[in-house]
Amino acid sequence: MTQAPGAASAPARPAPAGAPPAPAVAAAPGLDTAQAQRLGEDVPQLLNRLQVAAVALCVVFGVLAGLVQLLAWQGSGRAADNTEQLVRVQAIETSLYRADALATNAYLSGGLEPAEQRAAYDDAIEQVLADLTAAAEAQPADREALTALAGEVNRYTTAITQARDGNRQGYPVGKAYLAEAGTALRGEAAAVLDALVEANTERSEEELQAHHPVWLIVLAVLVVLGLWFVNRQIAQRFHRRVNLGIAVAAGVVLLATLVAAAYGSARNGTAEELQAGAFRTAVDEAEARTAANDAKAQESKRLINRAAGETAEEPWLAASAIVRDNTTRLAEWRYYVGVHGLVVKADDEGRYDDAVQQATGGSTTAFDQYDELAAAEVEQASGEVTAELRSRGFSLVLVVFLLLAGLVASGAVAWGINQRRREYA
Repeated sequence: MTQAPGAASAPARPAPAGAPPAPAVAAAPGLDTAQAQRLGEDVPQLLNRLQVAAVALCVVFGVLAGLVQLLAWQGSGRAADNTEQLVRVQAIETSLYRADALATNAYLSGGLEPAEQRAAYDDAIEQVLADLTAAAEAQPADREALTALAGEVNRYTTAITQARDGNRQGYPVGKAYLAEAGTALRGEAAAVLDALVEANTERSEEELQAHHPVWLIVLAVLVVLGLWFVNRQIAQRFHRRVNLGIAVAAGVVLLATLVAAAYGSARNGTAEELQAGAFRTAVDEAEARTAANDAKAQESKRLINRAAGETAEEPWLAASAIVRDNTTRLAEWRYYVGVHGLVVKADDEGRYDDAVQQATGGSTTAFDQYDELAAAEVEQASGEVTAELRSRGFSLVLVVFLLLAGLVASGAVAWGINQRRREYA
């Protein structure tokens, strides 16, 4: 049947029972809702995960960066300790050779040795024993070697005492005991001392490079990349290219790294200067002093043994060459060398008594002048190294600064992501 003209049109057919209503999505301010729907994401949960990750990155940065700085602080302390230990070991070596130079020179006098030289010898041995005790307490790794060295020192002093007794009584056997003492000193004792010097030099030089700014830089780059990834994830879902809080956090990380890296680089530069300057001077001058006292002892032994010819001078020349290559007091050493030449000349010309008088007189005075100045040089240079290495208080300030930087960065991240959470809500 057709509908009458003017009649109202038929109402729309109702929807089948049970059919779901058409979906209606309310767009949150700033949120790309179409993309969020397409991805089927729980945005608040995603923001929570990103916040936890970003905060963790910042906290880890603060802790690890502070730890790196703390390790650098400890490394500087160990470098100072190892340098002091090296100075002790070299002082032991120098004092032993100084004692030998005094003992052999006093032997030339015959009979009762000069009281002043005997006192100087006793002082040198007492210094050796004191330094042995201090070195064993300061560095456990050296104790076994120092114990062996103490045995060799006892062997040396016993032989010197026997040589002194024989010389006082005019017995030729005193010369044999003196030779035994020299063998003990330049044999096992010298080998142990060389090993101790080498080990402590290596430890000192390694610890001088305790500051490693490259690790801080690598850590900061990784953290900033992580923050960039978090920012990118948020930017894909909100109409914001940059999250202010995350940007502030990245800036704090970079600023803290710049400060710490600049300080670390400066400390490294200082360490390199010390290693090439005062540290090298202390080591080389101590080596020169040891060789110089060896040379002085060889001068006396030449006369004691009534040696002659070119071969008699070879041990002295070898020791003198070491002094020339290492000392900073070359003028004073050359003066002694000139006086030593008078000893050699008198001996070569058969004027033995004149040679002995020169060796126990002018030669000893010239040598003592050099030795005193060289000892002062060692003390000054080693003191400069240890003082600089122990002036590291700012390293601890940086540890606190880096920890606080990590906390500030994590707070900035939390604030920035909370802004997006409010927009979504």
